[in-house]
Amino acid sequence: MATLSAVYNYSPENFTVTDDMKKSFDDLGYILVRGLFNTAEMSKLRKVFEETNLIKDHGWGTVDESGKVTKLVVWNSPGSDVSGMMARCEKVVNTCEELLKDEVYHYHGKLLYKEPHSGGSFLWHQDYGYWYKNTCLFPDMLTVFVAIDKCSKSNGCLQILPGSHRCGRIDHDMSSGQTAANVDRVNDIKTICPSAFVEMDPGDALFFHCNVLHCSSANESPDRRWAYLMAYNTKNNNPAVPHHHAQYTPIQKVPNSAVADCTNYNDFRDKDFMDATTSKTVEVTFLENNDQ
Repeated sequence: MATLSAVYNYSPENFTVTDDMKKSFDDLGYILVRGLFNTAEMSKLRKVFEETNLIKDHGWGTVDESGKVTKLVVWNSPGSDVSGMMARCEKVVNTCEELLKDEVYHYHGKLLYKEPHSGGSFLWHQDYGYWYKNTCLFPDMLTVFVAIDKCSKSNGCLQILPGSHRCGRIDHDMSSGQTAANVDRVNDIKTICPSAFVEMDPGDALFFHCNVLHCSSANESPDRRWAYLMAYNTKNNNPAVPHHHAQYTPIQKVPNSAVADCTNYNDFRDKDFMDATTSKTVEVTFLENNDQ
């Protein structure tokens, strides 16, 4: 088991993307930024997801091999609520642009929620395993995974294979309703890119390349594990064919202070929620009575 080495601490006074961060991203495929969002900002984000009908109205899931359900809400436009301010703020967008060396746009966002004792697993995969099928021609994309709750081994935190992005895109096939990487190839890669658990506190953010192999186990613990994921594509990688995620749309950046200043918790008219039935990369389970 590997130990995470590309770990950095956020400082609101002097945070910049350093040459060391860029090298870590290029070599290992990720950087983990501790405390990117503070306690007050995370409290505002939780209010969006916990005190509105967002989950009830737009939640869906996929069933894993054990019958547990991985639950999601997915949208294409960042919007103007607190989650949108996070996706558009400079400390997120500028970091993505520095790491990918290009202008980026918001490809989609999602709430991924694993409930106590019942949250499902994600099989080993690359995000580009999905996005390649969406006709994004280059792997010039990344995801920002923000922990809403504490993410630990016990409640199904992410596991990654650092450096696996350098292996290129792996063949993916449908397995238990998910697009999963070829098991034999993943096992071979593990011998040279040992897996690492990504344990995170609320507000920590993992920036990881779309070809980094990652998975997460089911949540067998009494603690929920919610996370907010923001996916970004580069301007010059506009999908060849329009599909269920966004085409290039210039992102309207906001200052970092916009997260703390935002008081929009429940106006989601401009978020463009994904119709899960249009996706060719997942098999959808609609939650009975939008069960949470």
